[in-house]
Amino acid sequence: MSSTTQTIGDKTFKGLGNLIKLLPSGTVFAFQYLSPVLTNNGKCHTINKYLSGALLIACGFSCCFSSFTDSYTDSDGKTHYGIASSKGLWTFGSTDSGSTDLSKYKLRIGDFAHALLALLVFAVIALFDANITSCYYPSFEKTQKTLIQVLPAVVGGVSGVIFMLFPNTRHGIGYPPTTSTS
Repeated sequence: MSSTTQTIGDKTFKGLGNLIKLLPSGTVFAFQYLSPVLTNNGKCHTINKYLSGALLIACGFSCCFSSFTDSYTDSDGKTHYGIASSKGLWTFGSTDSGSTDLSKYKLRIGDFAHALLALLVFAVIALFDANITSCYYPSFEKTQKTLIQVLPAVVGGVSGVIFMLFPNTRHGIGYPPTTSTS
């Protein structure tokens, strides 16, 4: 009985780790830090709407882009980062991959699914932020209080289950690659 509980617990923590890995914490931190400044604490003028809109687009792009990055460690122990493409990993500045087969890092359909879910989770976090809500749609907070309370939990729960069932194997920029034990 304890091995079953341990297996469920291991899967739960692994799924939580995949969720954390898919939504870059630096992007969310940057959004949380800059949102009050760019929205003038929710009291937006026209320029504030443009600036906070640019922040939303940049952070949303960052969440999606991170789903397509990966890394590998070469025979010298140096970590190389790159972008997954249809032919394999396209590395930044490194032309010699040594003994590493970069074609095994090809773009997969799951990468697009993970990017879409990461964007969805970020969108819920961002669009229900008090400053963004006050800036773009101030009456929504008063009339749709239940939606604001329930939707983030539902989207987070559904995304978490999907991330747990279909884990991401990429080790993108900012995340250490796993070391092989062979």
